[in-house]
Amino acid sequence: MPANSLLIRQLGQQEYEPVWRQMQLLTDQRDETTQDEIWLVEHPPVFTLGMNGKPEHLLNPGQIPVIKIDRGGQVTYHGPGQLVAYLLIDIKRRKLGIRAMVEKIEQAIIDLLAEHQINARGRRDAPGVYVGDSKIAALGLRVRRGCTYHGLALNVNMDLEPFSRINPCGHKGMKVTQTADLEGPDKLAAIAPELCQKLAQQLGYNDFEFAEQTD
Repeated sequence: MPANSLLIRQLGQQEYEPVWRQMQLLTDQRDETTQDEIWLVEHPPVFTLGMNGKPEHLLNPGQIPVIKIDRGGQVTYHGPGQLVAYLLIDIKRRKLGIRAMVEKIEQAIIDLLAEHQINARGRRDAPGVYVGDSKIAALGLRVRRGCTYHGLALNVNMDLEPFSRINPCGHKGMKVTQTADLEGPDKLAAIAPELCQKLAQQLGYNDFEFAEQTD
């Protein structure tokens, strides 16, 4: 049954904008029988600026492209070594409000990190997941027609320097960290299935399956 199963697509490394457009298309075309999906992807370096994002939070983007997109939130960075999970979920069917959805995503990440002896937490004033005062995962969703798209970005083993070129998520001077620097996993392939299992558990799916990308 679509309501209780989840399809995981592993997209590999993909440019940001085509994946974003595919998310919009799926959301516009889906109906009450469409299976929910999570897309796992790694992006080349890119800054994304949310709908209400303020350009002044882009301090020095340099040669890294900036794309203005349709999620909530301010500016964030995506790059190689970061695990991005896009959640294409019918929250109306799952009887979830957006705040509950955000909290469940955060808890899935917190539970995942706890299994690797990394003590993390959420913050009500600034969505995402934090280790101490440093952000390890960013969240940003859009809801359309009762369904979510966009999702989360978990820093695993990446060059963190580009975060110094922005005010991450609109917070001046916010520090960032990653699992590889905290004696946690340093490979996306190792942590991705664990993240999917935690997300499925939090969101109440009976099962999930992996599907390879098809052209």
